[in-house]
Amino acid sequence: MSIVEENSVASVHYTGTLPESGEVFDSSEGRDPLVFLVGHQQMIPGFEQELIGAAKGERRTFTLEPERAYGERIPEAVQQIPAGMFGDIAPEPGMTLMSDVGPFNVVSVEDDVVTVDFNHKLAGQTLQFSVEVVDVRPATDEELEHGHAHGPGGVNH
Repeated sequence: MSIVEENSVASVHYTGTLPESGEVFDSSEGRDPLVFLVGHQQMIPGFEQELIGAAKGERRTFTLEPERAYGERIPEAVQQIPAGMFGDIAPEPGMTLMSDVGPFNVVSVEDDVVTVDFNHKLAGQTLQFSVEVVDVRPATDEELEHGHAHGPGGVNH
């Protein structure tokens, strides 16, 4: 198998940019390739969709609207929390913290109120990716059962 398809393990190098500014928000440059099990919700939906059918060695550039990336921003995901709820942590704007429901970003701290945002930092953004397929192989039965890639670049149990 040398074509990206459901239940294959793809290894890719990528650079993600914000098309309006050209700002790079993520890249595998200088690191190992990103390895993932295709079709198992490990990647944002549009990323996988755009790579389906790509061959080993192929390069693709594509743009994803928010609904195919991290979704639109949800206004209700911005909340105000009493500062006392943070315990020993002194929240500061720009911090990313973890809660029982997932990560959130500290937007502002005013008096005893902390404004937080549970939206993904890239929610509401159009994203552009430049991707090179470095390798593609069939997933093993164990990988399919576990729902993720194993070995170099994947999960090691």
